[in-house]
Amino acid sequence: MARVLASKMGFTSLRRTQARTFRVRIVTADADLEFGCEVKCKGRDLFDLVCRTLGLRETWFFGLQYTIKDTMAWLKMDKRVLDQDVPKEEPLVLNFLAKFYPENAEEELVQDITQHLFFLQVKKKILEEEVYCPPEASVLLASYAVQAKYGDYHPNVHKPGFLAQEELLPKRVINLYQMTAEMWEERITVCYAEHRGRTRDEAEIEYLKIAQDLEMYGVNYFFIRNKKGTDLLLGVDALGLHIYDPDNKLTPKISFPWNEIRNISYSDREFAIKPLDKKADVFKFNSSKLRVNKLILQLCIGNHDLFMRRRKVDSLEVQQMKAQAREEKARKQMERQRLDREKRLREEAERARDELERRLIQLQDEALMANEALLRSEETADLLAEKAQIAEEEAKLLAQKAAEAEQEIQRIKVTAIRSEEEKRLIEQKKLEAEMLALKMAEESERRAKEAEQLKQDLQEARESERRAKHKLLEITSKSAYPVRSLSPGSLPPDLPNLSFSTECLSFDFKDTDMKRLSMEIEKEKVEYMEKSKHLQEQLNELKTEIESLKLKERETHLDILHNENTERGTSKQSNFKKVRYQGCTIYITC
Repeated sequence: MARVLASKMGFTSLRRTQARTFRVRIVTADADLEFGCEVKCKGRDLFDLVCRTLGLRETWFFGLQYTIKDTMAWLKMDKRVLDQDVPKEEPLVLNFLAKFYPENAEEELVQDITQHLFFLQVKKKILEEEVYCPPEASVLLASYAVQAKYGDYHPNVHKPGFLAQEELLPKRVINLYQMTAEMWEERITVCYAEHRGRTRDEAEIEYLKIAQDLEMYGVNYFFIRNKKGTDLLLGVDALGLHIYDPDNKLTPKISFPWNEIRNISYSDREFAIKPLDKKADVFKFNSSKLRVNKLILQLCIGNHDLFMRRRKVDSLEVQQMKAQAREEKARKQMERQRLDREKRLREEAERARDELERRLIQLQDEALMANEALLRSEETADLLAEKAQIAEEEAKLLAQKAAEAEQEIQRIKVTAIRSEEEKRLIEQKKLEAEMLALKMAEESERRAKEAEQLKQDLQEARESERRAKHKLLEITSKSAYPVRSLSPGSLPPDLPNLSFSTECLSFDFKDTDMKRLSMEIEKEKVEYMEKSKHLQEQLNELKTEIESLKLKERETHLDILHNENTERGTSKQSNFKKVRYQGCTIYITC
């Protein structure tokens, strides 16, 4: 919890000094602020200090709340803090909360801090079931809350179980279905993934746009009795006054929009609502506590003032804030586009780098294969050369034997013996020798041809070796540049330089930029109905998905009332379609 110490406009140290100061702790939606106040400090001084500390300019929505005797009360701005009926304890604890709600959060909440505070407060009320939310809307709201906290969905980062410790759904919704925590997380994650590209501020305003259509959103309820003594509920909100049955906070029996009320009078403990139509009956009621009456009166005055203010031209302060907000939105949009562009370029560079790495690996594999082929070719060439040498030696040996055989024939002819038997024998030996010589000659010729063939194979092997070496040389020359280190500085010169500058950026908004932004805003308005239709389809789809797992016996009274309203086609929007400004003025007197 953040603690802020202030010493401005009469606020001194936190320690009590001669009973001239007292300590105050301000509890906001996401932080605690602690101040030291002078005893003469008024409510306005303390409230302004809190707003300045938070950087909040849309102060008219907020107030400082406390509880006294089980009754909620708001600190009065024009009275000293200690002169009011605040708890007499130190430190004095006050809650900084939204006192009044806008009719349209997207149009009226200008500052990001205002949207954030409303988002946190509305989210808390929905989770604590102070505001009824149907199950399908609860899932969609939870997905926007996750987008606001975690940013864009990434499967590698946001793995199953990352929402296990988050409180995202009302306990009533969880108990109503036969679904495990993992099943709820899966439903929420599916919707969460669709919100990619939305910033935290955009996700929070989308959350509020859905929440503001809930029947109990922004309504302050009070138990009252009419003049007949019947117990009723009075609802006060940005659109008017509403009368409910005590057991049905969703559907009012009768509503009095601010533009249809002529006068609200308050005397002692009795209120009287006089409609603009003079023929209509005056509605009178009272509550049991004076403090409650004062609170009702405060809320009536404040909500009516804001109702009238919305229907007038914005003040210079609001116009200035809206202009600054538009410029800031345009700046953020341009900054986001720039970041998206740089991100896209970086992704393209990374893809190019990956492609180069893949190509390098491929070339290295090809070089390895070529080298292996070269080695095999060299081994084959060596083997063929060895075979050729052996065949040549065998051919020489056979030629030598053939020559010896020829010499033997000649010797036999010269040394032929006298007898016919010897002659026959010699002729026979001659014939055998001739046959042997013929065989030797044929074998010699065959061996010579084999040697010649081996010489040709050797020549082809050496040619293959030469081609393999040449291809290896080509592959090595091609892969010369990818072998270098793929650092950002060594990328090819045609790739973009993706260095990021941490210096502050300034933007000069020209008329053309603002005109383009205006055209985009108009386009958004045209697409509003289509988005609303898409939202309703999304809610219906969610409802259909989980309807079969519902436990009917666990439905609460509000669940049953909501289902009946849905079947009849009754909604908050249909109840207040006729609420429009007609130039009337309400006089609130007491």
